[in-house]
Amino acid sequence: MPTCLIVDDSRVIRNVSRHILEALNFDVSEAENGQEGLDCCRETMPDVVLLDWNMPVMTGIEFVKALRSGPDGDKPKVVFCTTENDVAHIREAIDAGADEYVMKPFDHETLQIKMQLVGFS
Repeated sequence: MPTCLIVDDSRVIRNVSRHILEALNFDVSEAENGQEGLDCCRETMPDVVLLDWNMPVMTGIEFVKALRSGPDGDKPKVVFCTTENDVAHIREAIDAGADEYVMKPFDHETLQIKMQLVGFS
């Protein structure tokens, strides 16, 4: 069973994401901000990280840069999940190390497609 870490400061988004990902047979864990997410990754590296952009303590961009520069940081697929939808933000996320990008609000089908695009069907 693939593992997914949801890193988002919104409890509602974490709950919705968890519900969808568990229906897609992911083993799901959660973190409220980038620093907490990074700590989780250092303990047990997930297969996929579903990552918010705007969070307190450490932003999604700061998280993905720190993740990618650490040990085994190249392993998880990172899917940014955010309201930032302009080309400059998408390019910044991909340049920082994200693999995919999904817009909030999203539904089951959209998240399923994104997971398939990063190699989990």
